Amino acid sequence: MAFEIIMPKLGVDMQEGEIIEWKKQEGDVVNEGDILLEIMSDKTNMELEAEDSGVLLKITRQAGETVPVTKVIGYIGAEGEVVADNVASAPAAEPAPKVEEVATVEAPVVATQAPVVHEGGKVRATPKARKVARELGIDLTQVPGTGAKGRVHADDVENFKGAQPKATPLARKIAADLGIDLASVSGTGFGGKITKEDILAISAPAQVKEAAAAPVVEAKPEKVLPEGVEVIPMSAMRKAISKGMTHSYLTAPTFTLNYDVDMTNLMALRKQVLDPIMNKTGMKVTFTDLIGLAVVRTLMKEEHRYLNASLIDDAQNIELHKFVNLGIAVGLDDGLIVPVVHGADKMSLSEFVVASKDVIKKAQAGKLKAAEMSGSTFSITNLGMFGTKSFNPIINQPNSAILGVSATIQTPVVVDGEVVVRPIMGLCLTIDHRIVDGMNGAKFMVDLKHLIENPMELLI
Repeated sequence: MAFEIIMPKLGVDMQEGEIIEWKKQEGDVVNEGDILLEIMSDKTNMELEAEDSGVLLKITRQAGETVPVTKVIGYIGAEGEVVADNVASAPAAEPAPKVEEVATVEAPVVATQAPVVHEGGKVRATPKARKVARELGIDLTQVPGTGAKGRVHADDVENFKGAQPKATPLARKIAADLGIDLASVSGTGFGGKITKEDILAISAPAQVKEAAAAPVVEAKPEKVLPEGVEVIPMSAMRKAISKGMTHSYLTAPTFTLNYDVDMTNLMALRKQVLDPIMNKTGMKVTFTDLIGLAVVRTLMKEEHRYLNASLIDDAQNIELHKFVNLGIAVGLDDGLIVPVVHGADKMSLSEFVVASKDVIKKAQAGKLKAAEMSGSTFSITNLGMFGTKSFNPIINQPNSAILGVSATIQTPVVVDGEVVVRPIMGLCLTIDHRIVDGMNGAKFMVDLKHLIENPMELLI
């Protein structure tokens, strides 16, 4: 029997995914765990692994197509098996039940814990459970698990089958798509099994009635665009950015604090540690690394805990973090992504350089995993390389603040009564006023400014 390959739901907010590239072609032999294709989920690319072994029988959705989550994009099955357009071939009739199976038995106890779906859309299940599910034509994502952390066991699959009306896999899929409860359908198949025809017989009258009741809408003439105008669809990344930034802008009352910081000592420190860190890690330390580590050290002070916090429970409670997961905004050709350095508060400068370069390179290559772009507690964004003097960054929710880094400009300043030229950098802190007040934000910036201007403290 052919098994469906579906577009996985990789996050709570994910509604659709774009197929970037199929790594296997129709007719290729596939082993469980092989990379089947690459998809784009919101802001990052993901590799989708095969959950079954066999032959890639059919690809129903091609590279470049955007597909809603849980929709079928292909089939894996036995060599020579035929898959009709959009649906798998009908499974063989089940063997007649054994005499002892006909006897009345006590209803099985069905687990109440929902199955745990991990990154890549794969359910936590034992190998035997997967085998039983394949043999019975049961979708593991629908089976509650009784094992540790929701792991599905073979007994869970058997109990799930016993608790469900008998139906062919195709009938189950059509019923799910049409929102029909299988318990309300009388099966006409062998042993009372529900077939595709039984589902369509129920849905057809309702669809005809709905179509008859629908008002006749006069077709609107196709819009004619002026010469020189092109309309293109928003990419999945742009849609995600649009949704996230609109939500942040409309829900969080914010204000921005602007500070000038003398970069003389930080520039000297970078020059001093450049070669040692390059020799140790093979990577070049940047000003973003140094500023990021200064932010982490400042956030770990108890008096600044609200800058490292999140609003939860519909803005009724504040979640304080005893650690720092630092988000670093990375600009791509078609949008912005914020990879996260997890556990940055535990890192030395060289460790932070390695960790930040790793997630930034993955972001630029579109290879970030879901966990590497979530869970930030504070974020920074750097537009200094473009000569930006000041800006108002939008908070990466659920963070309570974001730090914008502007350009470093040679500027005349007064030092000890003398006018001298110093490299001055602009910092812009945008704060969620629901959590942090102006005084608290200013105290944070004073401490951060002190640390950047006295950077040897970073190495102590």
